[in-house]
Amino acid sequence: MAWKGLHLSRPARLNTADGQIVVSQDDGEARVPLEDVAYLVLDAPHATLTSTLLSACMEAGVVIVSVDARHTPNGVALPFHSHHRQAGVAATQVALGEPFKKRCWQRVVVAKIENQAAHLESLDRDAQALRAMAKLVGSGDPDNVEARAAREYWRALYENFTRDDAADLRNKMMNYGYAVARAGIARALVACGLLPAFGLHHASVTNAFNLADDILEPFRPFVDAIAATRAKDREKTDDLTIDDRRAMAGALLANARIGKETVSLLVASEKAAESLIQAMEGASAALLRLPSFVAPKGSSP
Repeated sequence: MAWKGLHLSRPARLNTADGQIVVSQDDGEARVPLEDVAYLVLDAPHATLTSTLLSACMEAGVVIVSVDARHTPNGVALPFHSHHRQAGVAATQVALGEPFKKRCWQRVVVAKIENQAAHLESLDRDAQALRAMAKLVGSGDPDNVEARAAREYWRALYENFTRDDAADLRNKMMNYGYAVARAGIARALVACGLLPAFGLHHASVTNAFNLADDILEPFRPFVDAIAATRAKDREKTDDLTIDDRRAMAGALLANARIGKETVSLLVASEKAAESLIQAMEGASAALLRLPSFVAPKGSSP
């Protein structure tokens, strides 16, 4: 089972040999078994890879994330048609009724708010308001409790913070981490035969990852926690460093709880995707399993 993420931040040439990813750089060569790798972030301006490696990554279920000149993730290469019941799963997904999708979205929103509350509590912040809001989420969240909880969450987490301020270091780190987590979730969905474009709540006709964006929501507080730890005692106008990008690329390796198990977010994404299939086939949103927050190592009030 794949359990690693690779973040490439220096010029390199990537190829494959003997079932391994071969990374050649000026100071030598490194090899990593393809079967161990879940995702690869190409965060280097002069990285090249062969078509043989690209094909091998798609065969092995490795998702590849590209970045732009500002080191912001801007693209994803996903393997497709690898599930033995691809057409059957897709047909079930497309035929889902609105009541079922609304109940699933309710579970997603509740899980997100509870994880936001747990993050605040790990910092010794008051999360009673969020805990109360989580109990108010109805099927489909018709009262938009998610947005109200978000305002309370950001107010409690940071002073004088605006989520849409693209120049803020905290936002830069979170956006980087969200993009990597989104790619990992899309990978898990595709591996289960699901179509990422058809969401439970998100339904933009221009978004090829509506379902991934749905499932991403409870994962966001894990990314937030890593960003908050790294941004502590730094100026909000600082730029992302290589270490920042590497840390955010590793967000999928953070710990989470699924039921009584402690697993990585990468494994949690796979379990969430698998449980969505079970929920669809069992016509029960209660079968959807989402990660519960675990404070990252090094976090402190």
